[in-house]
Amino acid sequence: MRLRLLTITHKAPSWIQQGYEEYAKRLPASCALDLIEIPAEKRGTNADIKRLTEKEGEKMLAHIKPGDLIIALDVKGKSWSTEQLSQQLATWQEKGRDVDLLVGGPEGLAPACLQKAEQSWSLSPLTFPHILVKLIVAEQIYRAWTILQNHPYHR
Repeated sequence: MRLRLLTITHKAPSWIQQGYEEYAKRLPASCALDLIEIPAEKRGTNADIKRLTEKEGEKMLAHIKPGDLIIALDVKGKSWSTEQLSQQLATWQEKGRDVDLLVGGPEGLAPACLQKAEQSWSLSPLTFPHILVKLIVAEQIYRAWTILQNHPYHR
């Protein structure tokens, strides 16, 4: 199983990228986490946000492979504890499908992405900067994996 984190993004500070890379490299090949960054559309003063979000969604969906399990990260999604995430990770591994985790831009995911998703996951009722989400997801995936391995990281 491979996990792919698909994000609509702007250039992230180096500490976010370094943090993401640190957690991603800790994962074994059997639970690899790949990052696919899709540049956010340019937003100006009179930008048509709905159209821009739809265009970003089209670009995101173009990266999804047939048969992949699609998980939308959305504030209205299901909240999981870290232990529940580890159970989800185990289930995803058992199914043997690659998993695409979709993270929208500043306005969230396009409706087409939300409709295509088989599951919807909420990191928190709080609103996070979308560039920070990739670091949070990478750390939580690593933490969930360590729980499955009985590793002491999660205490």
